[in-house]
Amino acid sequence: MTWQPFYVGDGTPRDVDLGEPPPWRRFPRQSLHREFQPPPGLVEAVNAALALRRPLLLTGAPGSGKSTVIEQVAQELKLGRTLRWHITSRSTLTDALYHYDALGRIHAQRLEGGRGADAGADDIAPFVRLGPLGTALLPGERPRALLVDEIDKSDLDLPSDLLDVLERGEFEIPELARYREDVVHVREAAENTLAALEKGRVRCTVFPFLVLTSNGERDFPAAFLRRCVRYTMPQPTVATLHRVVAAHLRVDEAQAGAVDTLVTAFVERLEAGESLAVDQLLNAVHVLTAQEAPAEDDARSVLELILRGLTHA
Repeated sequence: MTWQPFYVGDGTPRDVDLGEPPPWRRFPRQSLHREFQPPPGLVEAVNAALALRRPLLLTGAPGSGKSTVIEQVAQELKLGRTLRWHITSRSTLTDALYHYDALGRIHAQRLEGGRGADAGADDIAPFVRLGPLGTALLPGERPRALLVDEIDKSDLDLPSDLLDVLERGEFEIPELARYREDVVHVREAAENTLAALEKGRVRCTVFPFLVLTSNGERDFPAAFLRRCVRYTMPQPTVATLHRVVAAHLRVDEAQAGAVDTLVTAFVERLEAGESLAVDQLLNAVHVLTAQEAPAEDDARSVLELILRGLTHA
């Protein structure tokens, strides 16, 4: 990237070359599984979760790489495309299992009923779609990889609601269980692939590799915790951050001193209790090491903007 004043503020239209974005802001989004540097103990936690067929609960600060762990595991073990369920305060277990578009089906029935010859046609399949957890629980020869992101943002009951499904590895879709056809082909999550469900029942044959992430903003029930392999992302050190920077960016020898100063100051702020994310540091290094990076006062102003603490707007 070439740092330059793209926006001047004079309202004059001009042709501007915005240059290349940072590697982690290129779209379509690319997996960062090659760049991720596992902290000590994480490899053992992943292997324990895989061996025990248990969910892996990762706790750590925003930007600590929790969500990238599953991408690296899925790539190394050839588990296919990672399924994702991003949690909000309104998320429910049913959302993750399947979605039934009842209104869409009623509308289609009315349209078909007005066409005479097609009256009475009623195919439920187009109106049912499996959610990310429902797709992960489909039978198969290899486990599916599922990321349940920011589970601490959920309603208080959701972790407990998950227990029964995760313990039994199966669930029923009532709308399909009551349907006249025994076998219905429904769409999987985020794909156009169809899955054949008999009597509306989904039963896994291989437990999925399930990673749940938490920012540590709440406690979970003991019954939920004992069913998970738990790992807390450690606070980064100067050495680990240098490895992270080296994995994502090329730093010239002439810029090494400035980057070292930036990394050291970043760690000191973390140790002082400030809330910062590692991707903020990467953004700062990317700007600082640009071909035409901002100089002196401009550089300080830009870095202050990028490295603002996360505890305030």
